[in-house]
Amino acid sequence: MAVDRTPTRRRLIWALRYGLPIVLFVAGWIILFATDESVRWDGWAMCLGAAGAILLMNLLFRYGARGDRERDDEDAARAFYGEHGYWPDEKPPVGKL
Repeated sequence: MAVDRTPTRRRLIWALRYGLPIVLFVAGWIILFATDESVRWDGWAMCLGAAGAILLMNLLFRYGARGDRERDDEDAARAFYGEHGYWPDEKPPVGKL
């Protein structure tokens, strides 16, 4: 499966992964210092908690996707072994060159 790596898509993904948490983090601090007492601490905690949740979700997604890449690499190595009779990271046997 091919992954779309256009610059527009990369910018959008970066904005969702890191831009949104940065905006929420800054908004939390603005709320803390710019609003009255009734909203101050609740707004600050809400924004910083949301920013942390988005960053954690990104981290967990990337950790899970890494397992998919490792599985694909293992499948490719097994296919190589099936075709050539030795593993890709080994030297080929003398008669297999």
